Order: sequence, then structure tokens, then C-alpha cells
Amino acid sequence: MNPKKYFLLLYFLSSSTLLLAQQTVGLFTNTPEAFPGYTLFAPIGNNTTYLINNCGQKVHSWTSTYPPAMSAYLLEDGSLLRTKNASNSFFPGGGSGGGIEQFDWEGNLIWEYTISSDMECQHHDIEYLPNGNILALVWDKKTSLETAIAGRTKPNAELWSEKIIEIKPDLVNGGGTIVWEWKVWDHLVQDIDSTKTNYGIIANSPERININYNGGIASDVDWLHFNSIDYNADLDQILISCHRTNEIWIIDHSTTLSEAAGRSGGRSGKGGDLLFRWGNPRAYNRGVVIDQKLFRQHDAQWIDADMPGAGTIMVFNNQAGGQDKYSTVNIITPPIDENGHYELSGMRYGPSDFSWTYQAPNPTDFFSTNISGASRLANGNTLICEGTSGKLFEINDSNAIVWEYVNPISGAGITTQGDPRGANFVFRCTRYPKDYAAFNGRNIRTQGYIEAGSSFSCIELHNEEIENEADISIYPNPSHGQITIDSEKSPKKIRLYNSIGALVYESDNGEHLQSISTHSLAEGMYFLHIELMDGMIKNERLFIAH
Repeated sequence: MNPKKYFLLLYFLSSSTLLLAQQTVGLFTNTPEAFPGYTLFAPIGNNTTYLINNCGQKVHSWTSTYPPAMSAYLLEDGSLLRTKNASNSFFPGGGSGGGIEQFDWEGNLIWEYTISSDMECQHHDIEYLPNGNILALVWDKKTSLETAIAGRTKPNAELWSEKIIEIKPDLVNGGGTIVWEWKVWDHLVQDIDSTKTNYGIIANSPERININYNGGIASDVDWLHFNSIDYNADLDQILISCHRTNEIWIIDHSTTLSEAAGRSGGRSGKGGDLLFRWGNPRAYNRGVVIDQKLFRQHDAQWIDADMPGAGTIMVFNNQAGGQDKYSTVNIITPPIDENGHYELSGMRYGPSDFSWTYQAPNPTDFFSTNISGASRLANGNTLICEGTSGKLFEINDSNAIVWEYVNPISGAGITTQGDPRGANFVFRCTRYPKDYAAFNGRNIRTQGYIEAGSSFSCIELHNEEIENEADISIYPNPSHGQITIDSEKSPKKIRLYNSIGALVYESDNGEHLQSISTHSLAEGMYFLHIELMDGMIKNERLFIAH
């Protein structure tokens, strides 16, 4: 018996397909190498969150009174947890929110929580914890007097510091209780005024945040600008992307409230001080310009334990190219011991460089000055959101694009296929596998394309486990003019698809031994699908060369 094999998606474009040059939104690429599942995204400036299949067809959606601010997540019970932009006039910065909402599968609002006043405001991202609590990024306003007392040298009418709160939701009565919090303001250092309690040598205090480091932005009130948060349950640690210092930070979540405000306690023994920081050692006076690796990054996250690359950290490096204007997606492997402790050896935290990088063959073809994100999929592929272009795409382990979709929604509404797309920004996207718990017992059905005017057809031919693959010989591979199919049983159907899923050859009731000419086909990768009379199937990837 042959081992089980998985054949993923194939799709074909009908004869009414728009020419690629005329297409502006929607599905551009879908190959058998794309990870099968449903992709969640929340267009910025629009109140609806969408779930699409690999064909780019809507299968579900949720509509709020508010646009996102900025993240949204599908929980295992089928509910949507999302941030909301409540237009807090006291915090008019990018990513400003003000609250969290939860909708059930049917679209009913079942819970909400407000974090919006003249002194604080939720922004950018939240993180759902295994115990059902929620971590939220919150701006924490400080007055000019408070900043002066803390030793900040730049004159500011006010300063937006950062804090993280953990909310225990009350799903029965609404609202919730803050059960834990961590504040940047409790972990500052400055080397200007020796009379203040937070005085110290910056280079000797990498676990603390230099209140006078401006990250190249001299007087911006939004001093740090956190833009993502992630949680590692095995380590009980929190990962933060700090945009303005061009760093990622890790802190201990195992602390009590008092320990989180101090310098001792918790599993790490370091209280709420930084356990690890990486990307720009100049932020703690242990590096020079050439040492900087992260540039206005977003979406720092641990790769999950059941994914290839588990335990490493992936990040979208927005302005990696500097003036050349290109982005990269990178992975780092932090030096961590079995107890979850990060070693500071030598001048700065390691590693010295990335362990993996995705960069477009022509670097400037891939660029998003802000927002954006990336995540590892179970088959080893990587799903990427190029936020400012609204482009969602998946690459394989050879960095080839195997799925590509362009968001058809802008602040002005739905784009008609062929029309120029507007500001179709997307903060992030997430691919959920088809066996994800949220889909259990749900009637997942296609609801057409989101965009107007798409005339192509997308058909899922196979997405099931093949127990017994047909014993058929196919040669030569690569092909240089023809391929031969040698089978003990007569094929019922033979279909050949090119790399974007277009059907290029089809025959019925073939012979046991037959040849197919490939002279007229362009060089490249193709997918052969053979069905025998007894229902057994053979799938083969072919390479055609001339």
C-alpha cells in the first residue's frame, strides 16, 4: 500500500477570464502548493471583516459599527474577536482604537470592552490567551510634568507611553476586569540627571528603556508606538514590536502585579524588566548604525509549536531597504536556554543576524512602508500581508509565490474588477486550516467574489486525503517534447494544468500506454491529474522544458 498523500487545491480559469493585465483585485494565483484553508482579513477603513477560501471567494463575514484598530482573530468557538476604532480625539495617531468587540458566528455582538479616555486608548493589537483572557496594547498618556520628573530632556506638552493590560472578560454581564498590567513607565532609565531614581548608565541597563532615545523621531508625542503583541504559553512570555525604537522586546508574564512593576520576581527573576530586545542595539547604547537590523517593523510573533521553525520569531521588516524602499520578512532564533533565559553575551543580545529572509527577486517589488505582517503555515509555507498595497500572498520554501490575492475593499467601498484600486490597506491576514475548530459543524459555503465584475471560475478539484494512490508511471520528467503515461488500468480522465491552474489538456478513456505532446506548451511547472476507471487517482508535478 502506498503511503497517504495529500493533494491540495487546483483551480482553472474559464474562457471568460479577464486578461491578467486587466485584473486589478481579487485572486491572481492559486496553485496546488497553497495551504488549504480560509483567510481572515479586515480592510482598514471598512467595518466588515472577511473570511475567504483559496479561490478568493467569500465564505463568511462579520460587520461592526466601527472600522478595525487594527487586528482581528477567529477564535476556536467560531466567534470573531476584533479591535474597534472608536475615533478617540485625544489619541489621533496611526492604529488608534479604543475598544474590543466579540461577535458570534452569526454576527451578533456578544461582548465589548472600552479602553478610551483622555488618558488612555487601546491601539493596534490584542492577544487572546489560553485561559480566555485578553492582552491589549494601550497608550498611557503622561503630562509634561511627569515626563520632566522622569528625566526626559525633550520638551513635550504630553507624551504617550505604553502599557499592556490583561482583561478577564465578563461574557454574561459585559465588560471585564483588569487582572494584570505592565507599564513602560516602571522600567525607565536616563543618564542626564543623577538626582532621579531612574538614573543609570544606559549601556549597563539593557533591561530598561531609555526615555531619551528618540529612534530618529525628535519630538513625536507617540514615543514608542507598539504595533503588535504575541504570547508564548510554554514560556509565559510576551513579545512586543516597538516601532519607534526599531526593536522587538520580550517581557515576563508570570509576574504578579507588583512584580511586573519592579525588577525582581516571576519565572525569570527579573520582574517586569526586559528579558530580551533585538533589532537596534543603539537603543541601549551598545551599537552603531551598521548594527541595526529592524526598520519600523510590524507583526513580531513566535512561530507556533506545531509549525516548521517552531520557537523562532518572525517579523515583517517594513523599511529594511532604507532609501531603496523595499521590505523583507525575517526570522531570528533568540539564544535561549532550557529555562527560558536569554543570554546577553558580549556587547549586545544575539543572534548576530537573521536565520531566514524573504526578499522579492526584484527587491523594490515588495514594499510596505507601514502596517503588514507574516505568519508560518503548517506545510512550511509563509503567508504575507503587504499592507499598503492590500496584497496577500503565500510563498513556498523556495520563496516562490503559490497564492496571491489583492484586497478589493477600500474606504470608498468595493472595487469593480479592472478599475484602479483605492486605498485598500490591510493590517494583517491569517490563514486558518479547514480542520480548525471554529469550522466544526459549520455550513461553509461560497458566497461569490467580494469584488464586482470578476468573470473567472475557480473550482476545487481535490482537497482530500488519498489513501491509495494509483500505480502509474509518468516519464520523462522533466519533459522535452512529450510525456508517456504507463498504467495497468485504463485512465478514465487525464487533465493537465499549468502553474496558475489553467486547464491546458484533457482527454477521456485513455489507453494503458499513451503519449502526450508538450511541444506547444510553454516552459514551466505543470500539474497532471489522472483518474482511473476504479476511482483511484494519480497526481504528479511535471516540469516542461524545450
